Amino acid sequence: MTTEHMVHMANQIALFFASYPREEAVAGVTDHFRKSWERRMRDQIKQYVAQGGGGLHDLVQEAVKRLD
Repeated sequence: MTTEHMVHMANQIALFFASYPREEAVAGVTDHFRKSWERRMRDQIKQYVAQGGGGLHDLVQEAVKRLD
């Protein structure tokens, strides 16, 4: 998937959880990635965050760091 599409999708997930308390929000985004994103998608976003993660919501960046 294109980087732009990945960033958009990830940020939409973060916006859904943004009104939750911080820890619940990060856990929710992390859980969504684990349950709904294929391994190749998770690998792509992990690599993107490792390269700086420009344009990603801070909840996404924190959630990606918790992925195994």
